[in-house]
Amino acid sequence: MKKVLILYGAYGGGHLSAAKTICKHLEDHYKDDINVTMVDCIEYINKYVNKVSTEAYKELAKKVPWVWKHVYKSARHGPVSYISTTTNKLMSYKLNALIQEENPDLIISTHPFATQMCVMLKEKEKIDCKLATILTDYHIHDQWLVLSKYNDYFFVSNEQMKNAMIAEGIHDQKIFVTGIPISNKFLKTFDKAEIYKEFDLSPHKKTVLFFAGGEFGLGRNTTVMVLKALIRLFKDLQIVAISGKNKKMNKKFKELIEITDSNDRVRLFEYTDKVPELMHISSAVITKAGGLTITECLASNLPIIIINPIPGQEEENAEFLENNNVAVWIKKGDSIARTLKNLSRNPEKMQTMIQNTKLLAKPKATEKICTILMDEIL
Repeated sequence: MKKVLILYGAYGGGHLSAAKTICKHLEDHYKDDINVTMVDCIEYINKYVNKVSTEAYKELAKKVPWVWKHVYKSARHGPVSYISTTTNKLMSYKLNALIQEENPDLIISTHPFATQMCVMLKEKEKIDCKLATILTDYHIHDQWLVLSKYNDYFFVSNEQMKNAMIAEGIHDQKIFVTGIPISNKFLKTFDKAEIYKEFDLSPHKKTVLFFAGGEFGLGRNTTVMVLKALIRLFKDLQIVAISGKNKKMNKKFKELIEITDSNDRVRLFEYTDKVPELMHISSAVITKAGGLTITECLASNLPIIIINPIPGQEEENAEFLENNNVAVWIKKGDSIARTLKNLSRNPEKMQTMIQNTKLLAKPKATEKICTILMDEIL
């Protein structure tokens, strides 16, 4: 029985989701051959450090995003990079205790800190198992590439990332353009009539799925203005808005729906586990540019409207998507109403965006990653 250890970090969302998806696929398809353990590596090392770092990330991203952008960019080179690398080196000694206890044949990392700690241990010859890293965005960041020669596999979302990594001296045979892992539900074919009925939606109207940003929000004022513009400008459109953990956003949305008397065409939810189903009946998605949500949109062949991505990785995701003509990015200072109107009047652009999603989408990423890795250790 081979042993697989999956390491992730809870903050950022996509790291945890990728880990869960890979873990489930391995348990579903290789349960007779492997034993899988999944661990939040930062939580394991120090719960206090994990709590402080998680809260710091949330607060910076939500309240002072320009500061987070500076931290993100500084983490590539210079003092912040040095501090990050040095901290991970110290934490790696604690992580080594877990690895020695588990004695895995393969470590799968979905977070750059986990990867850094593992390559540092491999450099010191503390561990010698295979190491695979799954990158969960659409643009490369140097923190993923520290001591890259000790990393056996890199799984990335697109060819541009692979080329950038090769330019950094990483051997191309280590890099696999598989896409980012998402639930196998996005491979299913759904009954549209049942979905319309479940969410009390009309099958005769177009549906837009609106992710309001969860706990981070998209900039509350901007987000409310987008919903207001959709309600005011498009009377024949129905909207499914997901507010997530953001209680204030949910309250603002409820007030707006009541004021505009639009209960008949706006469905508001704090949470849903039916994202694949809702994407299946939607004509477009409005969202910030998190790696997981973007991957789900591409797999569902949906045009994307991006508003207020978190500076740093999400802005880089947004730039990639816009450059590949699968998304429209409403930037600060742009007229929300004008942008939405122009898009609605340009069906050719919408169709082009749909076609381009098919070029970028990799809905079978989870299966491909697991097959490559299991062929190695089994």
